[in-house]
Amino acid sequence: MSAQRQWVVVAIIVVASAAALAVAVRVMSGRLEAVEAGARAPDFHAVQIALNGSAPPLPRTMADYRGKVVLLNIWATWCNPCRAEMPSIQRLQEELGPQGLAIVAVSIDNPGMETAIREFAQELHLRFDILYDATGGIRADYQATGAPETFIIGKDGVIRKRVIGAADWSAEPQKALLRRLLADPTA
Repeated sequence: MSAQRQWVVVAIIVVASAAALAVAVRVMSGRLEAVEAGARAPDFHAVQIALNGSAPPLPRTMADYRGKVVLLNIWATWCNPCRAEMPSIQRLQEELGPQGLAIVAVSIDNPGMETAIREFAQELHLRFDILYDATGGIRADYQATGAPETFIIGKDGVIRKRVIGAADWSAEPQKALLRRLLADPTA
């Protein structure tokens, strides 16, 4: 192959690579940003599990919680640390829910687990929004590394804190941040 032909091949490869990169950036546009404190909370799509079992599942997205301080917890029924932290989340609901805190727990259990999720919530006497994302899309949207993983989101839709692993949500340091966000009309 002549030197000129080699340069033509190299040029074609460079142009094709640049085009592929441009397409990838366009397709991945919103997913290139890290999901961490200071970033806008991504949208999610899940259904609300009726704890009494009689109501049909209601579709929910992040937009349903716009203007509220949100504790978004990603969990699963098979996750022992999730089970361990849920009572503290319920205590937090009892204390700060009346002040406007929205607690949203999104299960990432496999498809068809609605009954197990309902039983889990009933067993632990959970009285906050229990949602189910059978597709697991929320894991990718929030770049979750496992379960449980929790995001504190301000009224402005910005993530204020990310906690990987179980936490005691009724502990004073956790509640202090939430109280501050609830009191600040711009946060």
